[in-house]
Order: sequence, then structure tokens, then C-alpha cells
Amino acid sequence: MEDGCRLSREYVVRCRCHEGGDMTVKRGQQKEKTRRLIIDAAFRLLSQERSYSSLSLREVTREAGIAPNSFYRHFEDMEELGLTLVDEGGVALRQLMRKARQRIRDEGSVISASVETFMEFINSSPQVFYLLLRERSGTSLAFRKAVSRELQYFIVELADYIQQTQGYPAADAKIQAEAMVILVFNAGADALDCKPAELKQLTDKAVTQLRYIARGADEFLKGRRSDDRRSGSRARR
Repeated sequence: MEDGCRLSREYVVRCRCHEGGDMTVKRGQQKEKTRRLIIDAAFRLLSQERSYSSLSLREVTREAGIAPNSFYRHFEDMEELGLTLVDEGGVALRQLMRKARQRIRDEGSVISASVETFMEFINSSPQVFYLLLRERSGTSLAFRKAVSRELQYFIVELADYIQQTQGYPAADAKIQAEAMVILVFNAGADALDCKPAELKQLTDKAVTQLRYIARGADEFLKGRRSDDRRSGSRARR
């Protein structure tokens, strides 16, 4: 009888522990869901007319459908939320780079596939691009540093791809990658104001400009290698 009671008590304890674990998981899931609501709400409020610095906490929580006080369970302040948005923008850029690489493998044209993928990204996720574009030269030093860091990640990934496919030295690949990213970002800024009929012209123009950069880099490095060979030949005489 005592054994039976002990087993029953142990069963009840195990059940309660199991239920407690389930509750912890559910609370964690709910917290993550609310955090996601806040992030998505902030992105939705961004537009050509609204920069992140113009958003208020009450606006964001109202858009997310939560009480203002609930915000502080997920973020210390609006700056921390903004830095989280920048981080997500950086992740989106790196995912974009990988998508472009897959498209290059399928279609073969490096520059056309890259520009078209970038323009599609701007069209489907304009708020992410608004954030990166605006905060790159915004008033917040923390935001400027965060955007610069994310763009550097993007540049490094592009430079690595150039180095692998073209055989360029690392320093030269990075210079070319920086020039290409600046050009594409400027084209992206113009694309935000474009009508659909004008977008193809802008895309074609960006593709041509990038080809000039790529051809110029190739010719420059060929010339430098030729100069190095001539210098080496004279030194051996």
C-alpha cells in the first residue's frame, strides 16, 4: 500500500514537472512572438516620409497591438529596438547575397543576376532598405556604426566571391566590392522613387556601370601584372 502511494506521489510530481516545463516553453514562445510583433510593427511604420528617429514608442506598440509598458520586457529603449532592426537588415543583405549566388549559378550572368536580385529585394522589402539608407548617414552614432558594420559584412562577402571567381588579390577584390556596393546602394535609393516603367532603365544603367567597374578592375590588374613583369625583367639584367 505504501509502495502504491509512493508511486502515485512520484507520478504526480513528474506530471507537475512536465506541465511546468511546458508552461516555460509556452511563455518563451509567447515572449518571442511579442518581440517579433514589435520588430515587424517598427518596420511597417518606416517609409520614404518616416525615418526611424521619427517613430515613438507609443506608435510602435500601438501598431504592434500591445500595451506600451510591455515594450520594456523585450527592449531597453527605442535605440535597442533600432539596433535590432539594423541587425535584421544586415541578415537580409547577406541572405540576398546568397540568393544572388544561386541565381548566378542558374543564369550565368554575375552582374545582371546580382542587380536584378537587389532590385527585387528593394521592391519586396523597401522598409529594410529605407532603414539602412537613412541610418547610414543619420544623427545617431550608434546607428551609423551599426549600419557601417553590416555593410562591411556585405562588402567582405562580395569581395570573397570576387576573389574566388576572378582570382584577384584580397585587397583589390575588396576595393572593387566597395565600389560596387556604393553604386548599387545609390541605384537602390533612386529605385525607391521610380515608377515601374522606369525601373528597367535604372536596372540596365546599373548593370552597365557595374560592368565598367569590373572591366576597369580587370584591365588595371592586367596592366599592373605586366608592369611587375617588366620591372622584374629589368632587375634581373
